[in-house]
Amino acid sequence: MPRARERKKRATAPRAEPGGNSSRPAEPPSVEVAGFELSELRRLIRLVQRTGIGELELNSGGRSVRISATPADGGGWGVAAPPAPPEAMKAAVLAPAAPAAEASPQRKAVTSPMVGTFYRAPAPDADPFVEVGDVVEVGQTVCIIEAMKLMNEIEAEAKGRVAQILVENAQPVEFGQKLFLIDPL
Repeated sequence: MPRARERKKRATAPRAEPGGNSSRPAEPPSVEVAGFELSELRRLIRLVQRTGIGELELNSGGRSVRISATPADGGGWGVAAPPAPPEAMKAAVLAPAAPAAEASPQRKAVTSPMVGTFYRAPAPDADPFVEVGDVVEVGQTVCIIEAMKLMNEIEAEAKGRVAQILVENAQPVEFGQKLFLIDPL
């Protein structure tokens, strides 16, 4: 799927004319990112910081932006436009949820720590890291999440038997989305 690159306009302060007497600084030109003015985005970032919410997604008039307090790279605050087109989002929302996805109280979920693409195997022609019924140890790699061309190995956080794989190979996943259900041993 081709990726669209978004241009970010850089705001530059206008230069004062030589010998000019400007008591008031000139207003910077309007800068837009993902269809939103930079000042709007700054206000939204401050809102996320002040309220302590983990993530804010806003869709308005064909514009869309997501602000997350926990970026995948562990760095500071970030603003990212979602890559999925509206048609794909509608299809994902209308898809029925798997009835077996309801975990029993003792089952542990392995969740995605980031937004990216889920892969069950280290290479397209390789065997998957785990199958349903396999026993996994703490720290064992269970899948890979590709984010920004980086392959991130996801490890099991508990010893147990893989009860269910909730995501298809090469499908996009969201932060916090359940990937596997594991019955503890």
